[in-house]
Amino acid sequence: EQVLTIEGGDGMVSERLRFQRDEVSADFFKTLGVPLLRGRFFSIGDGPDAPQVAIINDAMARRSWPGRDPLGKRFKVGARDSDRPWYTVIGVVGDMRRQGLEREPVPQMFESLAQNPPRGVDLFIRTSTEDPLTMGGALQAAVRRVEKHAPIYGVAPLEEQLGTYLAQRRFQTSILTGFSVVALLMAAVGIYGLIRYSIATRTQEIGLRMAIGAQGGDIFRMIIGEGLALTLTG
Repeated sequence: EQVLTIEGGDGMVSERLRFQRDEVSADFFKTLGVPLLRGRFFSIGDGPDAPQVAIINDAMARRSWPGRDPLGKRFKVGARDSDRPWYTVIGVVGDMRRQGLEREPVPQMFESLAQNPPRGVDLFIRTSTEDPLTMGGALQAAVRRVEKHAPIYGVAPLEEQLGTYLAQRRFQTSILTGFSVVALLMAAVGIYGLIRYSIATRTQEIGLRMAIGAQGGDIFRMIIGEGLALTLTG
């Protein structure tokens, strides 16, 4: 959690908030297909000499500016009397479940890559080729032309990386399914044994009932009913 100071309708409010921050380029959201809900994406004008701007996700908009439009509002990561820079909200994008598909999205802010360049970056490339790995060589060559000694690793399709993340969930689901099947089989064997025992101990009674005109359905309901009674009274 970090202290976040926001500019709202009632002045400045500081609160502790668990959120995520990333530095992204202007085409990051279009590449990943993240929808723009309000405002605009980053542009070439959001450079190092321009005022600090930020794009927030819908979860942060609902959390920090409930019922209000956050566009044009300012906030800073730190207390209100800190010397941290103020960010102006220029856009709101849809939520991304980056912490897991089973978890609710957390508030998130995005800074312009040109205004706050990090030491390392993840490159997302959208291509129309059926095998995106064929672009790996060209991509690495393009990076080498800009920075000869830049380390490049982890080149893989996004679907493959998502599959790796989901592999553990699939394994857990398979284990749970296996235990459920075993439990169902044990229950079926137990019910079969109970009915068989009930029939074996009451063969003479069943014969007498059939002799005086009892139907097969009546005999079956009697056996099942007493079997359930034996199960409940244990």
